[in-house]
Amino acid sequence: MNFAVLVFPGSNCDIDCYKAIEDTIGQPVEYVWHTADDLSKYDCILVPGGFSYGDYLRCGAIAQFANVMKAVVKAAEEGKYILGICNGFQVLTEARLLPGALLRNNGMKFRCHQAVLRVENNATPFTRDYAEGELINIPIAHGEGNYYCDDATLKELQENKQIVFRYEAGNNPNGSLDDIAGICNKAGNVVGMMPHPERAIHEILGSADGKRMFTSILSTWREKHGAAAIR
Repeated sequence: MNFAVLVFPGSNCDIDCYKAIEDTIGQPVEYVWHTADDLSKYDCILVPGGFSYGDYLRCGAIAQFANVMKAVVKAAEEGKYILGICNGFQVLTEARLLPGALLRNNGMKFRCHQAVLRVENNATPFTRDYAEGELINIPIAHGEGNYYCDDATLKELQENKQIVFRYEAGNNPNGSLDDIAGICNKAGNVVGMMPHPERAIHEILGSADGKRMFTSILSTWREKHGAAAIR
């Protein structure tokens, strides 16, 4: 299974994502610069955190126009797996691959600490190795992680089980609507989340709960592609 880690000017979690793939599932992974226009060789695309294009205008607003995003949209339409983390989540909403928007944290402060998440949907390619309702410990590091959408969109997210992660009750760090920490598209192959699973793959760092996101992706892909996918 081939993984791509996108790199925009200002990305700073690209190395974390690359190392997470190496350390958790040992699959081929490559950095892909924002000028690329072909992602056809990759089965999963990671859009990492950081400050793409310096977060000018607003987070992800410029990155959505990067050349590589046309290829990301095509990959999503083909059913390939797309995971946007933190700034990557912001980029996916700006590119309209996911609904809603990320606003400034309600306390107007950058928040950087461990966060307890509840797994709301374990039927996605990214969460099959978790139990529904399971509490996991995944760090956050963001100033604009306050998820917002209109009432109609929220109802749709709830009814379609597109809310993948919520902050555990009473522990919402940014004011996100309905305690939302991560969502998926209707097809389930595109997920965006503010917490950083790539920073939670070793207990020495405080938690290894993020590891199963990457094992989930690999096991789903292998199941879909059969014995030929085992290597």
